[in-house]
Amino acid sequence: MTTVAIVGCTHAGTFAAQSILQAHPDWTVHVYERNDTLSFLSCGIALWVGDHVSDPQRMFYSSPEALGKLGARMHMRHDVLNVDVKGRTLLAKDLETDEQTTLAFDKLVVTTGSKPVIPPIPGLAEGLEDGRVKLCKNWGHGLAIKEMARNAKSVAVIGAGYIGAELAEQFSEIGVKTVLIDGLDRVLAKNFDKPISDVVEQAFTDHGVTLALGHMVTEFRLGADGNGVTVMTSEGEFTVDCAIMGAGFLPRTNLFDGQLDMLPNGAITTDEYMRATISGESEPSQDVFAAGDSATVFYNPTGTYDYIPLATNAVRQALLVGANIVEPTQKYMGTQATSAVQLYDLSMAATGLTQGGAEARGVTTRSTTLTQDFRPDFMLTTTPVTCTLTWDPETRVIKGAQFLSRQADVAQAANAVSIAIQAGFTIDQLANVDLLFQPNFSQPVNYIAAVAMQAIAES
Repeated sequence: MTTVAIVGCTHAGTFAAQSILQAHPDWTVHVYERNDTLSFLSCGIALWVGDHVSDPQRMFYSSPEALGKLGARMHMRHDVLNVDVKGRTLLAKDLETDEQTTLAFDKLVVTTGSKPVIPPIPGLAEGLEDGRVKLCKNWGHGLAIKEMARNAKSVAVIGAGYIGAELAEQFSEIGVKTVLIDGLDRVLAKNFDKPISDVVEQAFTDHGVTLALGHMVTEFRLGADGNGVTVMTSEGEFTVDCAIMGAGFLPRTNLFDGQLDMLPNGAITTDEYMRATISGESEPSQDVFAAGDSATVFYNPTGTYDYIPLATNAVRQALLVGANIVEPTQKYMGTQATSAVQLYDLSMAATGLTQGGAEARGVTTRSTTLTQDFRPDFMLTTTPVTCTLTWDPETRVIKGAQFLSRQADVAQAANAVSIAIQAGFTIDQLANVDLLFQPNFSQPVNYIAAVAMQAIAES
């Protein structure tokens, strides 16, 4: 009988357990999770704040009971204190009873996920403990933010990536005075290039959000009367009812320091079969796997391993754990980190490298931007789509794309270019791909092909 230990159960842990038990229903699979819930879609927290969620319980797509019915032995509210990877044992503590138990396992699956970045800023730890500074990661955080949103008159959101931008938008929509703070000089700076972020910044300003860009947070000062917090920055200060930290995530892999090979940030490196390498060994282990936010991804636009914590990556990697846990059979195809966001009436989607992302990674690229109506002008209504294509000037291979519109569904355009990147398309091939024309949906030359044609003209 094979015994599997799965440490951590959000997206990757949930799908790893399902995939293993479906392939091997006679195995003994132990799942350890420190929280009392699993599979929470934290990307819906901002929508919940703005009352766009029908039922918050539907933000869970599985449960301990569902995995238990599949045959998993669930250890909820258990904190794994120690894992001996080579010795194949782990020590866990029941957070309800303080009882500690040891498990001997044959195979280990590390799906410990990620943790919010908590910089060593004076006053931050006290603010988190007091509750006047909040995090945005799990169900408990979501409950606290939703409750705060009922009465707060003002809020500061630190971090202008997807999480921070969506929170700032929703707070402004429900009438909460909002300031959005980031050390970088643009909103969504790691997701989109300037032509798109400029439009987003104007939308925030139009909706009353104060943008504090290029502001490094230096201190959190709690109000002496037990109310409010002042966020001190390199450029000024903002006194609000509450602050929310949304400054990104890091792998939660401290348990495996010195035991498994990792990137400098702690992301466990895996091969194409999701197998981790035990430190000091030259080949990946046949019995140790990692997936999700605790692990690296193979980033197709650069051809290197990277850290990109997305639920889509976690799910696809976890499904491969079940496929490869006996022997390597199905390779990970990599990722383009395709994503989308809706802010006010703006729809944005991206895949692969932005120009800024390429420069940060030392990759030489060119970018081409084109704006055209998504369908013919003879229609009663149409709307512009701004497209940016990032490509290698030497090989002409596509490296990324970004799309922005106020009405058109640009998300599927990002999906289409994601497929093109994964297939290694050049701008020449993308310009000639078979894309439909129908006046309700597109121009005779679809904007995806049009921006590729523009890139050819500029090459």
